[in-house]
Amino acid sequence: MFASRPVVHPMEVAAPAPAPAAANQAQQQQQPQQQPPGVLMKDLPGMPGTPSGLALRVTQLLLAAISLAAMSSTSDFASVSAFIYLIAAAILQCVWSLSVAIVDIYALLVKRCLRNRRLVTLFFIGDMITCAGTFSGACAAAGITVLIDNDLNICSENHCSSFQTAVAMGFMCSFCIAPSFMLNFWSVASTRVLAA
Repeated sequence: MFASRPVVHPMEVAAPAPAPAAANQAQQQQQPQQQPPGVLMKDLPGMPGTPSGLALRVTQLLLAAISLAAMSSTSDFASVSAFIYLIAAAILQCVWSLSVAIVDIYALLVKRCLRNRRLVTLFFIGDMITCAGTFSGACAAAGITVLIDNDLNICSENHCSSFQTAVAMGFMCSFCIAPSFMLNFWSVASTRVLAA
């Protein structure tokens, strides 16, 4: 959990004299109620269950879907294993981002906090796998695209613009996963320190 546990330490202090009701009410209206320091951690922008976290997931989903559509729109992508790998990574990213976006929408609608250690660990592992898969798929497809375009000069026979679009969207998707991954990693690491 991210909330600290309250601890009561008995102290031998004389109780203050009760203030009159009217003066006490006026004093409470002048001073806003503040949380004691260190009791609750704030939700950082981009964390699961926040509006910016939902925006990151939707952006990841859209970029992976564009990459998937651009690559699968060509007829000769199946002849190169790197392109097939990029499509598989984009499908995995679409499924992962959609499922986490649904969880984020649910958490925002019911105002539920997603700061559960197991859930954040699941998000961390899922983001790590999809980030590595999408980035490596984009790198592999970029290598083949550069080979076709610059080295072999056979872009006229292939769909180089579609390949380049798919690779660019794959890289942008992996860069969009990085903030979610780092925030979940930080959250998992901080809960491990607090639990120890």
